[in-house]
Amino acid sequence: MNRYHLVHATEFRYDGPVSESYNEVRLRPIHDETQSCLSFRLLTDPVSRGTSYRDSFGNWVHQFNILPEHHHLKIEAESVVLAHDIPALPSGGMKLSDLEDHRVELEEEFLDFIMPTGYVPHVPQLDELIEAASRKSGGTVSGFVKEASLLIHEKFKYVKGATHVNSSIQDSLAVWAGVCQDFAHLLLGVVRKRGLPARYVSGYLVPQNAASPDAKLQEVIGGSASHAWAEVYLPESGWIGLDPTLGKPLGLQHVRIAYGRDYGDVAPVRGVYKGHAGQRLSVDVSVRPAIDDDGREQLSENKVTVPESPAIVERVQQPAQQQQ
Repeated sequence: MNRYHLVHATEFRYDGPVSESYNEVRLRPIHDETQSCLSFRLLTDPVSRGTSYRDSFGNWVHQFNILPEHHHLKIEAESVVLAHDIPALPSGGMKLSDLEDHRVELEEEFLDFIMPTGYVPHVPQLDELIEAASRKSGGTVSGFVKEASLLIHEKFKYVKGATHVNSSIQDSLAVWAGVCQDFAHLLLGVVRKRGLPARYVSGYLVPQNAASPDAKLQEVIGGSASHAWAEVYLPESGWIGLDPTLGKPLGLQHVRIAYGRDYGDVAPVRGVYKGHAGQRLSVDVSVRPAIDDDGREQLSENKVTVPESPAIVERVQQPAQQQQ
């Protein structure tokens, strides 16, 4: 088990006064049998009073409003998470040829995670990846899922700026490049089109060792600790997680924040404000092992600060930056 201290700070600066800012954030880590959220705080600047609820996917959503005029908004979430050991990916199991027999029951229970979405349309270009993963699968559903993740890792180049936060898989398929948000969406598209439920996972990737020989891991973490991957439902095994960006199963360095059909369901920060002012967005994510000066694990307090936006014409607050 590993304990981590997380700080996610988002700041909007406006070039004029804004008002009536209404915001919601999904920044509280998931708490379940494989991950424990030991503490969490959310603060805003300007100061606001907020409410919270669980959405239909079980994610914690915090809402707050800032009505007076202001020129900046800062939202800071701080948490301490205990990551538990993750079971090895299953091998063997159900034959890929038998998957069609379970289609009706899977659609009845997991329709939201099978249907195409705006980010993950079921486009014909996915068929090539589906066929290639099927050939290498060994004839099993688990083999197909693992090979699909590995194919995306091998065939698509990790390039920051190749896509943007609102890109669908069609954009990354056009250039065979993208970042973790795109690769997670691609894996969702491949397995969903084959009939398997799959969900998008937003979270963080924690650096385990600054001298790690894994160049891909260091490249991803160096760009931003904010990360994304996918979980696929296997009829005989339940939900399993795969990281197509790194080309490997999940490890203790993966910290989960929220689940959804795609990125649109789990954007860390979303809101609107009134005003003609433009905005500049900055995001700072700090994720590190929670230890004290003697090298012992330490439970830290979490802080968060959140501001809002005012003005005359309603504008959509930019979503937090693309998950790298």
